[in-house]
This record gives sequence, C-alpha cells and structure tokens, in this order.
Amino acid sequence: MTTASDQEVTSGLDQRVELDVSGMTCAACASRIEKKLNKMPGVRATVNYATERAVILGLPPEQAADAVGVVEKAGYGAAPVVEGEEGQGYADRVKMLRNRLIVAALLTVPLGDVAIVLALAPQMRFPGWQWVLLVAALPVVFWSAWPFHKAAWRNLRHGTTSMDTLVSLGILAAFTWSLVSTILGAEDTTGYWLGYGIAPAGADSLYLEVAAAVTTFLLGGRYMEARSKKSARSVLSALGRLTPTSVRVIRDGVESIIPIGELRVGDRFGVRPGERIATDGTVELGSSAIDTSMMTGEPVPREVTEGDAVLGGTINTNGALIVRADRVGAHTQLAQMAATAEQAQARKASVQTMVDQVVSWFVPVVLVISAVTLVVWLLAGGGPRAAFSAALSVLIIACPCALGLATPTALMVGVGRGGQLGILIKGPDALEASGVIDTVVLDKTGTLTAGEMAVEVVHGFGGHSSESVLARAAAVEHHSEHPIARAIVARASETDLVVPDAAGVRALPGLGAEGEVDGAAVLVGNLALFRERGIAVPATIEQGLEDAAGAGRTAVLVGVSGELVGSIEVTDTLKESAAPAVARLKEMGLRTVLLTGDRRAAGEAIGAQVGVDEVIAEVLPTDKSAVIERLQSEGRRVAMVGDGINDAAALASANLGLAVVSGTDVAMKSADIILVRNDLNVIPDSIALARRTLRTIKGNLVWAFGYNIAAIPLAAFGLLNPLIAGFAMSLSSVFVVSNSTRLRRFKPGR
Repeated sequence: MTTASDQEVTSGLDQRVELDVSGMTCAACASRIEKKLNKMPGVRATVNYATERAVILGLPPEQAADAVGVVEKAGYGAAPVVEGEEGQGYADRVKMLRNRLIVAALLTVPLGDVAIVLALAPQMRFPGWQWVLLVAALPVVFWSAWPFHKAAWRNLRHGTTSMDTLVSLGILAAFTWSLVSTILGAEDTTGYWLGYGIAPAGADSLYLEVAAAVTTFLLGGRYMEARSKKSARSVLSALGRLTPTSVRVIRDGVESIIPIGELRVGDRFGVRPGERIATDGTVELGSSAIDTSMMTGEPVPREVTEGDAVLGGTINTNGALIVRADRVGAHTQLAQMAATAEQAQARKASVQTMVDQVVSWFVPVVLVISAVTLVVWLLAGGGPRAAFSAALSVLIIACPCALGLATPTALMVGVGRGGQLGILIKGPDALEASGVIDTVVLDKTGTLTAGEMAVEVVHGFGGHSSESVLARAAAVEHHSEHPIARAIVARASETDLVVPDAAGVRALPGLGAEGEVDGAAVLVGNLALFRERGIAVPATIEQGLEDAAGAGRTAVLVGVSGELVGSIEVTDTLKESAAPAVARLKEMGLRTVLLTGDRRAAGEAIGAQVGVDEVIAEVLPTDKSAVIERLQSEGRRVAMVGDGINDAAALASANLGLAVVSGTDVAMKSADIILVRNDLNVIPDSIALARRTLRTIKGNLVWAFGYNIAAIPLAAFGLLNPLIAGFAMSLSSVFVVSNSTRLRRFKPGR
C-alpha cells in the first residue's frame, strides 16, 4: 500500500538533502529540530534520533547550508552527509562518553565508600572532611557531567527543555544542596545511601554521592546506548560497505587499478578469486561460483559462466573472471538496495508521530511534577531532606529517551537485517500492515513461475518419433525470439539432437512459423494454422490439446508435407520453492490465493501443485487491482505478491505490496516490501521479519510507557531513592536499544 508520503520520500532525489546532526540527547531534541526545519518554505523534513540524521525533501543540495544554519541556530551541530563517513559521529561520541564515564566511576566509587564509612563511624571523621568530599565530587559533577549541563544550557538559551534539563538540574541541585549544607556547618554526612537514613534526626545530609553516582549511572547508560546505536547502525549500513573502493579495469589490453568511481558502463574488469565484484555486469570470460549471501541471504554460491549476469558487491569464490560493466554507481542493484533501506529511515510510523507529540510536552510536565512534589512534601511536614529527595528522584527518573528510541532503533535494525536477506522494507507502513494481513494473493506468471517456457512433453503421431518431431520443429524455430520457439530450441539442445538446417523460414504472426527442412515443408503452429492450411487434426488429438490447455500447458502442432506428425506441449515452469513457500504462509495462518489470467482449469491445476487455498482465474492484468479491492470489500486484509511489472496497480491497492524483482526494478515505488532473493521462501521470510520488527516496536513502547507511568508516581511518593532512579532511568534506554538489536539474529526459515 503506497501512500502519498511514500511518494514524497522516494521521489525527487535531486531535491533532497541529508544532514548528520550532532548534539541530540533525547527524542525531544529531534522533535525540536524537525519543527525548525519544517518552517523552511517548501520543504518537508524528518529528524531521526536513532540515526542522528535529518532528511529534508524539496531542498536543492546547493541550499544545504541554509538547513545547516537552521539546525545550528536551534543549538545543535549539523553537516551534510559525507559518503563513507557516516559512522564517524558515533565513534567520536562513544569515545567521549567512555572517557567521561571512566573518570566518573574512578572518583564515585571511593567517594561513596568514604561517605558510608564516615556515616557509620562518626569517630573517624576529621576536620574538613566535608570539603574533601566536595573536592572529590567536583570533577564528576562538572567535567564528567558536562554534556548534560552543556545541552541544558543550550536549551535554556533557546527557551526550551529536554531530558538533559532534568538530569542537569538534578545533579546540580544535589551538589548545591551539599555545598550549602557544608557552608552552613552541617555536622553530618550523607547517611542517605541507597535510601537508608543513618544520620541523627534533624541533621542535614550531604548529597554528593548522589550527584556523583547519578552522573556515573547516566553516563553509563548513555555510553551503552551509543554503543548499541552504533551497532544497530552498522546493520543498516552493511549494504553500503559491500562495494569495493577500487577495480581492476582492463583498457586497451592493459589491466590497471582505478577508483570505483571512475568505472564506466562498457568497461571490462578483472575479478580474482576472493575479491568482490565491482559492479553489475555480464561475465565475458571465465567461470566461478559467486557468493551472494550478504545481499540475498542465499547460503549456497551460484555458479556463473560466460554470458551470465553478476551483481556488484558479491564475492567471487574461486575462478578468475572478466566482467563487462552493465550498470555503475547509483544504478547498480546494490546501490539501489542501500538507498531504499536508507529512505525507510526518513519516514515515521504513525505510533512514532504520537510518541513525538508526547515527548514534546513531557519534560515541562515533569518539571512541574517535581516542583509540586517538593511543595507538597514540605507542606505535609515531611522535612526538607525527604522533600528534596522525592523531588530529585522525579527529575532523574523521568527520561523520555526510551520513548524516543523505541521505534527508530527497531526499524533501523529490522530494515538493515532485511537488506542482508534480500528483503527491502521501504518503511514503517509495511511493518504496520504486516501485523494485520490475513490473505496473501500470489500472481502466477513471473512470481510462482519462472516466467520462461519449457518443453514438457513431445508426442509423435503416425509412426514419427518424438525426436524427429522435435528436431524439425527446432530447425524452423531456430532463429525465432518467441518464448515457445526458444523453449523448443532449448529442449533440442539439451537432448543433443542433431538439428538440420531450415530454408525459407517465415514467421506467421499469431499462428506459428513455416520453413523447408530436408526438402520437405514443415509447419509449426496452433490449431487455427492447421485448419487454415487444411491439414486434418483428429478429434482425439484436438481433445488432447484441450486437456493440455486445461492443465496450464500450451500445445503446438508440427506438420510435414501437409501431414500432422506430432505435437509439443510447453509450460511456464513452477519455481522449486513455490510449494514450500505457500506451505509456510499457510502455517503462519494466512489464506493463500492464486491470481492468474489462465483458464480456470489451468489455474486449478497450478493451484493444486502449489497448495493454495483459493484460485482466481481468467483475470486480465488490468483487472488485478479490482480483484484486490473486491477481497478487501469482503473484509480481508490483503498482501499482494507480484513481479513488479504488470502488477503495479494491484501492489499499490493491497494493504501490503510485495514485489519479486531484480536489477533496476528494486527502486520501484508501487510495493511496500521488495524481494530480491531468487527463492520464494523470501515471501514468508519478509512477512515474518516485518512482524518480528513490529512486535519489537510494540514491546519497546510498552516498556517505555509503562516505565514512566509507574516510575514517576513512585518517585513522587518518596519510594525511589535518587540513586536507584538514576540507575533505572539509564537501564530503560539501554533495554530498548538492546531489545531492538536482537533483530540482528533473525534467521530466515526454509
């Protein structure tokens, strides 16, 4: 089902700008940048917190600086995406967080230990011990926690708030409370470790270990989140890394190594064993086995020889090859697969739009709840320490990061894993549709069948052998490009028949062909041709022709010197994986329907072979979409599987469109999921992956919403210590990202 937004995302690539955005720390940041960009005239922008990327449609590339300025004015960093450097921002952020986390942990552990010892053994306190703890906490609170403070200050300057506002305010509040208590001469320490009040009644407690430990926990959470996002991103970008950077081009008989960007269509290039094929092309010399597993998920290498097509990015496993480049750059199948996977990230699921709306007002509401908590506790006589602790816990526990990461991280990993398996999920609409479909409609020709005719049986009449019938027919059809003619010639070649030469060959459009073989007139064609020439066809043979047509086969007659000598039945062969794929779809609880233009008897015969539940036959290509709409009117939620050539309207009409395509067709816009693996098991695999990704998104959202709904009241009622709150908040984001990365382990079934 292709929506208007799909067309917007996948069209007008020359009016598209992509920016790497730095400085985002939560989903609220992404939402804020997106709103700013969408105020630019004539553009539509989406900002993805998980990928840290902005996609602006309708903006010419030469105006990218304008978009960068908008982002920077909002207080964040931005730069146009540079091919090959997409992961550098992740690496720098991981390194920065790791260094600050190490310092925080090295100081927080002894700080906490000393605080506990001095709380439990007052006799061990020494003059100025409070100031020693303050000095130990300073690097943690101000250097290690600097990313939080910097982001909070940036937001304050722009009159906005984010998750960092809550974190920074909580850390500074704990430190300030401790500093004021020390200056005022409080004689007791933090006897509030992990929620247990140890200090004498009425004494103020320092919160230095709270400020330091919360910083450490949150940095640890950010560090794990950044590493997980980097790992998730690597799945999505794996396709883009398959193209080699150089190629052994052969020009004027001389082999030289040039950058891949200088390769041109028609160039010949060498591929040694173990090397990746540089681009899509045709083998001109040599034979080998090609490993396509990273692009299609096929575990067994494919044998290729002269004349066979090969794909850029696949691996030549043994023999040396000379390949002619047929497509280069953005036109290769690999490039289009990678681009399709990237574009899927530019769109948002409907549930993500709702989450963005929640996040936009979440932080201000939390600030209000924290302030109200402080006031209520004070008015209720709970004491300054208890009131401050509850308010601080509310600030720390309420992080919208998990909400912001729930959908994009799962989508990112699911789309990336699909790309590795030859399944291109074009966006969240496909995931949402996969969860509701109950019927799968399968087009026959080119989808369940190979799309190439093959001879199934040859009959000889009146004492003529099947070999002589096939040899004469092949002689007449030798130079024809008609699918039936090619099938006859191929069968003769496969059986090593000696095919005589034919003279005076003439095509008879709509009827067949004729020529002279060994001095005799040979006629090859349909029943209408033989009737036209007055050649008698017995009733029993006519019935045989009807029976063949009813079974989905096409029969051609062969005549020699005005006499019927035999018939040849050809059929569009079913793919070996058709029946197993249909069986798996039925195991998934889906009703399977075969859609064909064949007569009903032929359709029923094919349907019985593959095991579908229902056959809809005698449907013209132009009427396929009407059939889909009729099924939908009956209350069915339909997935349509077609070959992407004649099925565009039906694919667009279905709730979920899956196109089995290859080559340049991978960029087609009429399908929600594009299948490029040469195995029909990819159909149930794609639905299973989409459903698994959808379940992951829903699980993430249930956890994220449930966490915040439960945690904030607990913190407000004083049931969560600030340290535990900080640990739980960090854990929630790490859980969501880690849960999403489990999709990397999705295995296709067989």
